[in-house]
Parts: sequence; C-alpha cells; structure tokens
Amino acid sequence: MSSAPLLVIAAGGTGGHMFPAQALAEAMLARGWRVKLSTDARGARYTGAFPDGTEIEEISSATFSRGGPAARAAAPFRIGTGVLGALMAFRRDRPAVVVGFGGYPTIPAMAAAFLMKLPRMIHEQNGILGRVNTAFATRVDAIACGTWPTDLPEGVVGEHTGNPVRRAVLDRSEAGYISPGDYPMELLVIGGSQGARILSDVVPPAVAELPMRILDNIRVSHQAREEDQERVAKYYADNGIKAEVQPFFKDVPRRMSEAQLVISRAGASSVADISVIGRPSILIPFAAATGDHQTANARGLVEAGAAIMVPESKANVAALAEMIASVLDNPEGAMQMARSAAKFGKPEATELLAGMVERLAGKEFET
Repeated sequence: MSSAPLLVIAAGGTGGHMFPAQALAEAMLARGWRVKLSTDARGARYTGAFPDGTEIEEISSATFSRGGPAARAAAPFRIGTGVLGALMAFRRDRPAVVVGFGGYPTIPAMAAAFLMKLPRMIHEQNGILGRVNTAFATRVDAIACGTWPTDLPEGVVGEHTGNPVRRAVLDRSEAGYISPGDYPMELLVIGGSQGARILSDVVPPAVAELPMRILDNIRVSHQAREEDQERVAKYYADNGIKAEVQPFFKDVPRRMSEAQLVISRAGASSVADISVIGRPSILIPFAAATGDHQTANARGLVEAGAAIMVPESKANVAALAEMIASVLDNPEGAMQMARSAAKFGKPEATELLAGMVERLAGKEFET
C-alpha cells in the first residue's frame, strides 16, 4: 500500500455536492495524496469526470425524505450497514482526513470518522447548512463555507473558502466575454435535477417573445429533464428557434464561456461556475430548497451587479422575456455584469480548501 496520505471524500448524489468534491479530488491528487470517494448509486453517476486515480467506493445509504413508509423505516438499517462498512474500510486503510460535502450518502464515512476520532471537516456549499451538515457541524474539526455568510450553529466557526470548481471551469476563467450584438449569440439554460421543470415551462415561450432582431441571432443550449426534453425541443423547433436540448451537457464550462447570458437555478455550484467564468445571469432560486438557501446563494451575485434574480413565483413568461431582452439589448450593461461576476468569483476556492485539508492532516501527524 502506498505511503501517501489518504483523503476520503464523502459526497451525496447531486451535482451540487459532487462537483466541488471532484475539484478537491483533482487538487489533492496533484499534491501527491491518495483519494477515495465514498458515495451511493446516485452519486456514482457523476464519477465519470473524476480524475484517474480516484478510488470510487459505493456505500450503502438511504434518505429519510423520499420513498414510502417501508423505505423510510429501512433507512436507519441501511445507513447503519454503511457505517459498519466504513469503519471496517478505515481500519484497513486509515484516512489522514475525511471531508464531507453533504447529502445522506456522507453519513457513513463521517460517522465512522467521528467514532474513530479521525481528522474530519465538512464543506457547505450553500448559505444555509443542509440537514446532514447540520448534524455534523458540532462534531467536526473544521467547517469550510462556500457561500458567505453561512448560517452556522451558535458557537461554531466557519472558514470562507468559496465553492471549489472543476478544472474544466477554472480553465475557462480567463475566457473573454463577447457582449451581445448583431451577430450569433448563445443563451445557456441550466437547472438542477430538482425543480428544473419551471425552466422548461417558462424559458422557451419567453425566448419566443423576444424581438425578432434578437431572436434571429440566438442559439439556445437548454438542459432539461428527460421527461421534458422532447416537448421543449419541439417548442423551440415549432417556433423557429435554433436550440439544442439535452438532459445533461458534459461540456457546460465551454457552453457557459461562449454564452452571452446564462439562465439558471441558484444552486451553489452553478453560481460558482457562473462567477468564476464571469457571465451575466438570470437566477431563479428553487423555492422548495431547504431554508430557501438558493436565494441566499444568489444574493451575492445580485448585489455585485452581476445577476438578475427573480423569485419562482414571479418567473412568468412576460417578465422573463423582458429580463432577457434587457441584457441582450444592452451590450455595455451586459459587459459590466460579466466583469462584476468575474470579480465576485473565487477561483482560489479549491486551493484554500486543499490547504485546510493539509493543515488538518498536519495536526494528525503531529499527535
């Protein structure tokens, strides 16, 4: 077995958790660490983009918030099985540090780290702690905060690192912004796996309402849920709008860097990508997000003059069409939004987080 220190990253099964986890894996492997990712079957769908050298460990986990009564009743037993599995794995190959990014699949690794008194920390992407991170907030050695300020339990101190972004995003951070004009323009529409339907319901007809001088130049990249893909693509085609509609774009960083405007939910990873690449955006926070944390995520970009935020309850076709036109009809304003977004971004977030990991590991090696 290699003598290199081992980092165990525990992350839940959504892009919001997995993308910053991927960024940390890239950084720590580059620093000579071994990296294991502990996740569940949902999270495993995102592992294809993780760097070579990351060991993927699929663990038994469950959620108390989905499924019928039988599934919820079985959740503690599945999580307990996962904790036992993590304890056995950690005894075979002791981690120097365990980092949790939130989501129920992080429970086994974080619980095992707590029981074994291993150096451990959590990274919270949002301005409000998720349920699992809340449970571990007083049981870890450090908390890294992606959004600042983050609402933390009394007596708990966090460190503002920002949200790590993948290497593919960092590589686009210097990509110059081409302001809107009388030439082909790109509109990128991205929504998280949860609650993305409103973007499929409202954005296509809003685009169709744009003045013809704008519409003639627009090409849309629209990320829609599988069940919405066909109807969204048909709407664009029926209205003569050039569009590519997919459930998932593997090249979001490229598409974002080429976009004149991004329309997105306000998930922490999306906000981080938009700010590091530096693009004007219209943000529609997911109203059902825990503690309305997506509104908190969006607030910084809005206050920086880089984004327009519209509550889901007010995201109707006419209002959205007006907002899109206000950006694409104002080249100077759009350029200023792009510059403000880039100033707000924290491209150093991954290195700050990696530094926290190594400081924790140093304390372990000293004892």
